[in-house]
Amino acid sequence: MRAPIDRRLLLSRAAALGASLPFMSLRGAAHAQTPDLVARRVFFDNPDYINVRLSPDGTHLSYIAPVDGVNNLWVAPLADLKAARPVTRATDRNIATYHSWGYTNRHLVFFRDRDGDENLRAASVDIVSGAIVPLTPEAGVKSFKQEADRKFPEQMLLRHNERDKRYFDLFRVNIVTGTSELVYENSQYLGLITDSAFQLRLGSRINAEGAAEIFERRPDGDWVPFMTVPIADVDTTDLLDFSADGKTLYLIDSRGRDKAGFFALDMATRQTTLLAADDDADIALAIFDENRRPLAAMANTDRMRWHAVDQAVAQDLADLTRHGTGDITFVTNSDDLRLGSVYYERDTESGEYALLDRGTREVRKLFTQRKSLADVALRKLQPVVIPARDGLRLNGYLTLPREAEAGRVPLVLVIHGGPYMRDTWGFSSIHQWLASRGYAVLSVNYRGSTGFGKAFVTAADHEWGGKMHDDLIDAVDWAIAQGITDPGRVGFFGGSYGGYSALMAATKTPEVFACIVDLFGISNLVTFMATIPPYWGPWMSVWKNRLGDPDTEAGRAFLVERSPLTHIDRVKRPILIAQGMRDVRVVAAESEQMVAALKQRGVPVTYITFADEGHGFVRPENRLACYGVTEAFLAKHLGGRCQPIGNDFAGSSLKIETGGELVPGLRG
Repeated sequence: MRAPIDRRLLLSRAAALGASLPFMSLRGAAHAQTPDLVARRVFFDNPDYINVRLSPDGTHLSYIAPVDGVNNLWVAPLADLKAARPVTRATDRNIATYHSWGYTNRHLVFFRDRDGDENLRAASVDIVSGAIVPLTPEAGVKSFKQEADRKFPEQMLLRHNERDKRYFDLFRVNIVTGTSELVYENSQYLGLITDSAFQLRLGSRINAEGAAEIFERRPDGDWVPFMTVPIADVDTTDLLDFSADGKTLYLIDSRGRDKAGFFALDMATRQTTLLAADDDADIALAIFDENRRPLAAMANTDRMRWHAVDQAVAQDLADLTRHGTGDITFVTNSDDLRLGSVYYERDTESGEYALLDRGTREVRKLFTQRKSLADVALRKLQPVVIPARDGLRLNGYLTLPREAEAGRVPLVLVIHGGPYMRDTWGFSSIHQWLASRGYAVLSVNYRGSTGFGKAFVTAADHEWGGKMHDDLIDAVDWAIAQGITDPGRVGFFGGSYGGYSALMAATKTPEVFACIVDLFGISNLVTFMATIPPYWGPWMSVWKNRLGDPDTEAGRAFLVERSPLTHIDRVKRPILIAQGMRDVRVVAAESEQMVAALKQRGVPVTYITFADEGHGFVRPENRLACYGVTEAFLAKHLGGRCQPIGNDFAGSSLKIETGGELVPGLRG
């Protein structure tokens, strides 16, 4: 509901899924390092191109690409891509991948944080003069784009939380000069919806039961009730945008149905019209033209599936399919709709950005996203369906190494964060890296994952560490039954909520996994809920109703029972824990209290930290260091192949807090 953050990503999988220290010989690995082993850097370095966008007039492209290893913002004339040049010069940390053209056609708006603190500040850059102008306060403030329209070429609506960290005020900002005017001081709404006239129309807040209450703002400034979204629907319902005339609201809505559909709501009559739906999955995304007219909607089961609202999109899809294979994402259009930039997602080769010319019906390649993959033999990401013990169907993805052709191989279970998000098909750095080391890799969309209907989401209510964990064990049992792996040769790898799952695996089912890798996972649900960032506060009643309420005796007891730290006496397998010290979602204390308890019990634990990272490892140097340690750890306990560290610690902030001697070659 235009929330300042995506509620599905409270615990994102930013890392899982992204001074040199010498490595000695990797004793314990079943296979020595061989010359044909693909370097980790190929999988975890910054891509060459991200988010390729057309200027409104269709004359230029913008995108994110590295400058001396750090992601920056670039522009190129569409007629001469070789004339591309960077327009920002960040040297310490990648800028955010999201950016937006202003309707001046010469200004770009981009965002940056500091060391992973999630305080994204906005700035504009003039692509002609190179002048960079701050659009929001420079420190301690989280901001995001709210609205832009060609009627106001030098202005945008932005929101930030300088006044009150819990709520985001609305500002009208001049992207040329940086001057800012307060439009609405927000003291209660989680999300705000505006229209193309820059008028504030709707606000959403969460009540004590976890339902979303939507209010409409009248011309006199009064707020009146508009609609209520029950808690069962809050993860599958989204208010998207108004039509250009402001008379129609477009939304994704699951109320009264299981799979969310794409609807148009008449603001005068309150009547809704179904525009697109899918029998097997939620509508997860809708796209519009520059006049805010709906074009198409997308659902995702095991692969993307587009539903044309405007039949012209059916022709676009036919043209794009003729050009090449892959799952297609529409990135941007020129104002006149003649040109569009699109992205092809692929599993066994790099993704591709291309240009669709609707005048000539031609599609031409623009960029290969990861040029380093050109000569790498990647493995297929196979969609699979796994039966849960209570009858639910679990969508998952399996990557088999070439060694699997000769028989069973060790397996790594890779679990996404969220938990209210999902794994998707395409190129996976984690899957391809681990498969290249000889592991089968299995990811599973356990109950609570989004995209499969609201019943699948609500099946996870009060099931953290319960049926959600059972789903993961069922996935391992399935892999063993399929002849992929053997008991005793399974490792667990998870970040964020996936890290919590890893710690639950270590404590609840310690016999299933030979080793555990936890990236910034939750060890204590009570302390976790007490330390979330202030801007998550307005959403907390949803978590209290779905996870457990720490403010009640029964709720607190339940959270304690479902916390890995409570069952520390069951742990017996070696654990590797990695933590960003600037993490504001899962603070460092979550890892630290787990490490202290493990050491007290004499359980082998290796703990590494990164001083300049938050909830996810953004700097390539830190990703390489983290996965270098992980690779050696997995090789010792599962027997896969391993590449010596070489220079992969250079420039990282890696600190070995404890247990360096437990990873072959790693010195504490």
